[in-house]
Amino acid sequence: MRVVFMGTPDFAVPCLQKLIDCGHEVTGVFTQPDKPQGRKMILTPPPVKVLAEEKGIKVYQPSKMKDGTALEMLKEADPELCIVVAYGKILPKEILEYPEYGCINIHASLLPKLRGAAPIQWSIINGFDKTGVTSMQMDEGLDTGDMLIMRDIEIDENMTAGELHDKLSALGASVLEETIDALQKNELRPEKQNHDEFTYAPMLSKELSPVDWNASAKEIHNKIRGLSPWPSANAVLHGKKVKLHNSALTDIKGSKPGEIVEVGKRLIVCCGDLNCIEILNLQAEGKKAMSAADFMRGNQLSIGDIFE
Repeated sequence: MRVVFMGTPDFAVPCLQKLIDCGHEVTGVFTQPDKPQGRKMILTPPPVKVLAEEKGIKVYQPSKMKDGTALEMLKEADPELCIVVAYGKILPKEILEYPEYGCINIHASLLPKLRGAAPIQWSIINGFDKTGVTSMQMDEGLDTGDMLIMRDIEIDENMTAGELHDKLSALGASVLEETIDALQKNELRPEKQNHDEFTYAPMLSKELSPVDWNASAKEIHNKIRGLSPWPSANAVLHGKKVKLHNSALTDIKGSKPGEIVEVGKRLIVCCGDLNCIEILNLQAEGKKAMSAADFMRGNQLSIGDIFE
């Protein structure tokens, strides 16, 4: 098929690669404009653009979608179908309706659960034991279109958002291949979403990062892994902020939220329900992330010290 691909971050790259591997004619790639990154603010292309240019595919980077410019670009690419994966822009009606087969989105949740910008992270923060990928015929709403194919995946108790991202990215490429194959065979059976059951996964920000040690051990553990690697959960220890990247639940009990109850071989901290978590990986300000064992070798910690 003649396909235009719309996507931006790492998550979308396997889907674009799948289209190429399956022999579809990718007539253009739409992606977000290059952005400055890092301390030196170097202008950096999105990962999808990097792959597209490697494959000799024309790249379009409209700054706006509703002023007619993007539509003219789409007409130039002249696709039969648009595939949208974590593009990061809302598509207006005229773009949704231009391709013969419309626009299909690959979304990283089991719709209608977790519509929105950050379904991977919120599935972990919310303590889900299962999530997945849904292909969807796009409409003008936010992830409200008819569902096409859905595949699920289990979330391990200690899995971080970064680890789940990689698994769902690969699953998304598989779901995309399955969806287009069914489309070409006229075997798709669109299913309406139950809008009464929808939940929302808002965009992440650093405002989510501080840990409330009065929460339960499970809630804190889910927050730490759900915000890893970005924006990272954080706490204050000895007056300095530390990022918490990995943790694990334990059967140890404590007596005061935020209190360190074990140091040495393990860094164990009490939570609000007086159950404890083990901090596995953390990062002091201005330092690299390290194991708890390495952190304790370089920082004097004692039983009774408090994470704030």
